[in-house]
Amino acid sequence: MKNNLIRGMLNTIPLIFTLWLFWSILVSLDHLGSSMLQLFGWSQPWAGFGFSLIIAIFAVAGLAFSVSPVLWVFQKIEQALLLKFPLFKTVYGASKDLAQLMNQGKTPKAKQTVLVKQSNGTLVVGFITASTLPKELTGVMPEGDWVPVLFQLSYQIAGVTTLVRREDLIFVDWSVEDALRFMLTAGVSQTTGQVATDKP
Repeated sequence: MKNNLIRGMLNTIPLIFTLWLFWSILVSLDHLGSSMLQLFGWSQPWAGFGFSLIIAIFAVAGLAFSVSPVLWVFQKIEQALLLKFPLFKTVYGASKDLAQLMNQGKTPKAKQTVLVKQSNGTLVVGFITASTLPKELTGVMPEGDWVPVLFQLSYQIAGVTTLVRREDLIFVDWSVEDALRFMLTAGVSQTTGQVATDKP
């Protein structure tokens, strides 16, 4: 009985949590849309209209930001107002970085699973987060092809970024999601990956 209970919890809790999270986001967006309607004295015509309104606003905003003049004006406002206040700048900058990180379509090669050689002969799983270094670093780094490698820590909320020569990396044909699952479960979750050394 105890084993069946544990087995049931381990299989159903992740599903329940995922459904609850997405449902909470949907309800929150619907409530936000409803609140926007109430500001103009309008009532929500049907359930879920607030969510549809928010999605429509996102679509219109995406279309507007695809126009160069609109994007230029927003960037000027961002630099003049949004990035002037220290605390607001920190929160806004972190949120913007997270949003850009989630947008994998523009930079499909920004993350590559690699193995990093250690001095004692061991290997550590890491992820190349960018193909080049910021210009502030390139002028002070020793000669070589350096790339930033992230060593992810527990629960994907922290990590250590290390600059490593590309020649010291072993490139792995392994998806970031599978590699993260392997790392965060200490190898309990096994996935197959083929090692391809010296990959450009």
